[in-house]
Amino acid sequence: MGAWRARSASRARPAQRLRRQELGRAGEALAASYLEDLGWEIVARNYRCRGGEVDLVAVDDGVLAFVEVKTRRGARFGSPLEAVDERKQRRMITAALSFLATRRGAGMVARFDVVGIRWDEDAPRLEHVRNAFQLD
Repeated sequence: MGAWRARSASRARPAQRLRRQELGRAGEALAASYLEDLGWEIVARNYRCRGGEVDLVAVDDGVLAFVEVKTRRGARFGSPLEAVDERKQRRMITAALSFLATRRGAGMVARFDVVGIRWDEDAPRLEHVRNAFQLD
């Protein structure tokens, strides 16, 4: 999927002024807005359990999507999508299994998506990868 630009990018604070945690929260809010614009229902944010976490849990046309959001300032440390390594994938899988066992979603088809946001200058650019990895 191509890059998506926020409608409200002109009101967003420049990435250089945001601290790391603020940048992450801003990226998660932007990703949630993007998914909602696509018609998805956000059912959980920052779901955590012992040994795992996932930024967003959303329903996309009957499919439960566990979404990791990675936000970066520029390309100095690589693409935001590259930051979702095997260790992070395992943590997402742990959280997804816990969510399915304890919350609504049991019996639903599930997948893992990654949203990468590169916040260059004033305008964030978003890239969304559906089915970014599989449960092994």
